[in-house]
Amino acid sequence: MRSELRNERRGCPLDPTADRGIIDFLESSPALPRIDATVIPLSTADMPDARLLGGAISIGNFDGVHCGHAVLIRRLRAMADRIGGPAVAVTFDPPPASLLRPERMPPQLTTIARREELLRRCGVDGVVVIHTTKELLQQSPEVFFQSLVVGSLRARGMVEGPNFFFGRDRAGNPTMLKRLCDQSAIQCEIAQPETVGDRMVSSTRVRELLIDGDVAQASQILTAPYRLSGTVISGAGRGRLLGFPTANLGEIVTLVPGPGVYACWAIVDGKPIGAAVNIGPNPTFGESHHKVEVHLLDFAGDLYNRSIAIDFVMRVRPVKQFSSGESLQQQVAADLAEIRRFLAASPWS
Repeated sequence: MRSELRNERRGCPLDPTADRGIIDFLESSPALPRIDATVIPLSTADMPDARLLGGAISIGNFDGVHCGHAVLIRRLRAMADRIGGPAVAVTFDPPPASLLRPERMPPQLTTIARREELLRRCGVDGVVVIHTTKELLQQSPEVFFQSLVVGSLRARGMVEGPNFFFGRDRAGNPTMLKRLCDQSAIQCEIAQPETVGDRMVSSTRVRELLIDGDVAQASQILTAPYRLSGTVISGAGRGRLLGFPTANLGEIVTLVPGPGVYACWAIVDGKPIGAAVNIGPNPTFGESHHKVEVHLLDFAGDLYNRSIAIDFVMRVRPVKQFSSGESLQQQVAADLAEIRRFLAASPWS
């Protein structure tokens, strides 16, 4: 299962030695048993799944699950193997920022289900999802640590990044964490951040790239191509009249990339299908509101009210206004030919 990450991370621009180590580790390690994600309130004294107890943990949002997260999980996996326990990722739902600073809450890159899937591919044995409440966020760093790390998870090891903060007002920092771990005989490692060029790998950086439409660069930083999921809703039916039927995607809860025409893989019933995706307004027909329209290549069928996912490969061009429907039709035909070439060089994995 973990060897799949090598294909999905194609070209992630980390330090080559570190990247090679991740690949070697993923290929040489035996398959992990599946442990379903467990949702607990922080006040719970006992974990429902005993297989998640007594191991090494890493706490964080893990939004997007990027290359920096992958390196962190690699170290977590190594620590867990040394101490003979599970490697457990701990995340939060809803994100703490949605309660603390809702007006500044950035759009999420991954749903909890997608996050769990990607974290497993990175090498964790299980994912614990903490139900975030205002009461939880008011706990002091010491109470948070004793309740979750020592009490609920009975952790024997922790791996965190240098920007890890915890407890009320983010008062807990890596220095405090190491002290608390030492007092409880818990191993603790603070990993250094990964960089690409002169920029630290972060979920914020991924969001910036996606908003700019640079899905190719974003996918190099992520551990898998950026994915958008939603439900097909009714549309104007104009694409069908032009000879290129599209499915309008709604009920999207994660960040939508910037306007443009994209080469993508659509996942329908677990199978990849090449797709052209248009994001943004439709100025040719006087429409200003943004939509996500998906045209599946070589597909005939009814997608209405079905859930589909889209993996982004490349932006082909920006949104443009055309002088007529015929001009638009000619451009779409050219777009589809280019998209087929892109997808032929970027098989889905």
